[in-house]
Parts: sequence; C-alpha cells; structure tokens
Amino acid sequence: MMNEELFQVEESSDSKVVTRRVAVFPQKTPVKFEQQRPPEKIVMTFPSLIIREVICFQVVVIVLVIISLLFDAPLEELANPQNTPNPAKAPWYFLGLQELLHVFPPVVAGVLIPFCVIVALVVIPYFEINIKREGLWKENQKKTFIIFSSIIFMLVLILIFFDVFSIAVPTLLIYALAVLPYFVKKKSPFINWLSQLSLAEWIMTWFALVSLILIFIGTYFRGPGWSWVYPW
Repeated sequence: MMNEELFQVEESSDSKVVTRRVAVFPQKTPVKFEQQRPPEKIVMTFPSLIIREVICFQVVVIVLVIISLLFDAPLEELANPQNTPNPAKAPWYFLGLQELLHVFPPVVAGVLIPFCVIVALVVIPYFEINIKREGLWKENQKKTFIIFSSIIFMLVLILIFFDVFSIAVPTLLIYALAVLPYFVKKKSPFINWLSQLSLAEWIMTWFALVSLILIFIGTYFRGPGWSWVYPW
C-alpha cells in the first residue's frame, strides 16, 4: 500500500531551504479530507426557533378552546357490562389500528406490522435520511424511478391481495403525485414544488393520509359487527 507524505518547506537562518516531513498517512485512510466549504447560515435556537414554537403553541391552545366552547364532547352514558355497544369502537386515535385488525389477519395486524415498525425505528437511524433534504428526483432519476415504482407496486399488490383498498388507493395517489415531476418536463410552480419534496416528506405524507382515512372510515362507515354502513 502506497503512503502519501505531507512536507513543509522552511527557510533556515543561513538562507538554506529545509524540507521537513510533517506527516505520513496511507492512501486509503479512514479520514476524509474535504475541500473547505463556504460557511453556512447559522440560525440560533433562541429566539428563531423558540419564539415560533411558543406562537404555534398559543395558536393551538386558542383553537382548542374555541372548539371546546362551540362543540360538546361526544360522551356516552356510563359503561354497563351487561349492555355492550355494537360495535365497540376504540377512541378515535386507535380507530386506525382497529380498522387494520379488521382488514388484516390478527397475526399480520397485531404482530407483523408492529414488528416491522420496531425494526424500521431501529434501522432508520443508520441511514442518511433527511439530512440533505434534497428532492426525490435530483439525482439518478431512472434508478430512483425503478426502485421507487417496484416498492410501491409490490406494496399495492399485497394490499389488493388482502382487499385493503382503503390503503391501496391513497398509496397510488401519493405515487402518482410523486412521479409526476419525472414524466412532466414542462416546469410549473406546482411541478417545481413536487420535485423539491424529499423521500422523507413523501413517506410522512403517505403515513398521515393513510392514518386519516382509516380513522375516518372507522368513525363514520363502520356499524354493527364492524360492517360497512353509510353515515346517513
């Protein structure tokens, strides 16, 4: 293995040029020498971030107070073990999980999906995700399209196999919006905005949309025996 040497040229008192070896390091060194980049803009946590968080917190509190004054909480009578409601619905924030338990087998919804979520939480920190916040189609567009499309269509096939159209339809909708900048070459404000969204933002959008749809279906479209009913 060849080594690289770093020398320093000095001039002695008797006008002789002296070359002094400063360091020796292997060519394949684990230390990366990068070019000096221009300094980035520094934003202080206080007051730039803290003030915005305080304002958002106050806005949320005001909105919740207004909603609580205008609408009563949909509370029912005291629980009676001899007269259980049909269907027995969980709180709204658990209705998405209850809907998954209905459409998937119990082993899939109760074991496999939570196991995949836990594994993802362990593995994701070891990947460089959402560091550069670059658009999905900024680099290697063809390779990204093939990998992204393959994963989406495999997921949709699994969802269709279990008749989970409540997740398959929003998945295809998010996919259509995500690949729109890849096919549409004519730039517009909407296409530019879509092209700037990173993979993490698309995943979060998909997760939020699916959660809202499952909660909405569990709240308004499930009746006795968890059968499909219409709100009217």
